[in-house]
Amino acid sequence: MIENGIPAKKKEYKYILIGFLVLLGFILFKELRMYLSGFLGAATLYVLLKGQMVYLVEKRKWKKGPVATLLTLLALLLFLGPLTGLAFLVADTISGISINPKEIIDSINNFIKAIEERLDFDIFTPENLASLPKIGGNILQSLGTGIYSLLINSLFALFILFYMLYHYDGFEKMVKEILPFKEENKQILGEETKLIIKANAIGIPLLAAIQGVFAYFGYVFFGVDNAVLYAILTGAASIIPILGTTVVWVPIALAIFLEGNIGGGIGMSAYGLIIIGGVDNVARFLLQKWLADIHPLITIFGVLIGIPMFGFWGVIFGPLLLSLFVLFFNMYRHEYIPGSSAEPRVTTRMKSRKLSIPSYHKNKKQ
Repeated sequence: MIENGIPAKKKEYKYILIGFLVLLGFILFKELRMYLSGFLGAATLYVLLKGQMVYLVEKRKWKKGPVATLLTLLALLLFLGPLTGLAFLVADTISGISINPKEIIDSINNFIKAIEERLDFDIFTPENLASLPKIGGNILQSLGTGIYSLLINSLFALFILFYMLYHYDGFEKMVKEILPFKEENKQILGEETKLIIKANAIGIPLLAAIQGVFAYFGYVFFGVDNAVLYAILTGAASIIPILGTTVVWVPIALAIFLEGNIGGGIGMSAYGLIIIGGVDNVARFLLQKWLADIHPLITIFGVLIGIPMFGFWGVIFGPLLLSLFVLFFNMYRHEYIPGSSAEPRVTTRMKSRKLSIPSYHKNKKQ
């Protein structure tokens, strides 16, 4: 018996094979989930470096092995090396800070007591504040675990990246073969995916660096100790949706208030709100226009989804996951809903671009 040109027995074997693939894939994903960040990091670096691989191999006629090795070392020096170094710098600085819990609690108690006297209302009790040292210990423990995971996954990412670059032609061909789309939609999906990854992989570090620099000048001006550390933390906090850098400079301003420096606290608050916050808005807007004009809601909710799922790399792949959902939704409207005005794109920078596949325009006329 033949169904749709495929023998029924062969079709049955096809579904059995798909079932085995899904089952084994689920088992492998479950066991290798702790290395997921390494896979995602390798994919990000591959998108950034694939163009150089193609140029050196196909245009300059270099051998694939040495080129893949060279680009992997370049990724180590320019991307993963600084990232890991910053993580260890933060950990080393924090571990070297001497914390006097009694002094901290006394300062906070005095500050809150002044507020309570004005409001005639109990806000906190010393028993509640006594838990602060324990919270600090938990934070340091989590930080150590995160740095260990980052180091392992960075090495894992380099290992995978080499083989992805070495087999770049076969790798992309395999991905395109298994996608259940027609050719023009496969091209759209590839372009959108690469553009979104590049936009986040380049834009997020640039935004963090810009905010870190402006924050550093402010911290130095207002006499904040460990200004370099807090500037790095401020830049890193720029990836946090909604709250952003306020999670760093607001506690710093509060600490200045607790020291009795009311003018300094007001100045630090104003600097954080106007300068650091203003730079965030302006720089984010300009980078989005330059790289890929992705809707801000996709970025915000994508990061909220991505960080719990993927860790650090969730700032890139969370927005990508949400963007793919919107892209598939637009593709469905474009292809199957008569009269729909939807275009099969997510990034507005690419919406006016014409596809180079001749069959696309032919099919649209039909």
